[in-house]
Amino acid sequence: MGKYKDSDWYLKSSKELIMKYGDIPPPWIYAPNFHPYSMGWRMGGGETHMMILNEWLDQKDLNFDERLKYLQKYPCPARWYQWIIYFLWKVDSYKFEETDYIPYLEKLETFGFDNTSEFKNDFNRDDLD
Repeated sequence: MGKYKDSDWYLKSSKELIMKYGDIPPPWIYAPNFHPYSMGWRMGGGETHMMILNEWLDQKDLNFDERLKYLQKYPCPARWYQWIIYFLWKVDSYKFEETDYIPYLEKLETFGFDNTSEFKNDFNRDDLD
């Protein structure tokens, strides 16, 4: 378990999110207009949400099928597929070259993730926070 599991702020915030969603939602539900690399994930409410999410996920210790089921509950924009690849397969997709994504995007398609061909275009949008 992580370092926040007994913190009052974590317990209160996670309880509120679980009451609302049934679990702790992924980042694109919390802030749908944030880019995955937004500064908003490194300060303020976005940072707090990621701390809560990561603590909750550490506590859950989900297997692959459970992680997949969790993600399928929350359809996401294609720009988040890099995060999802890391989440599902624990590969350092943040260091990938463009072609390294191809087999993982193909796997995502087989699991029902839409618009994998739009990953690059959606990721490179400049109209997001």
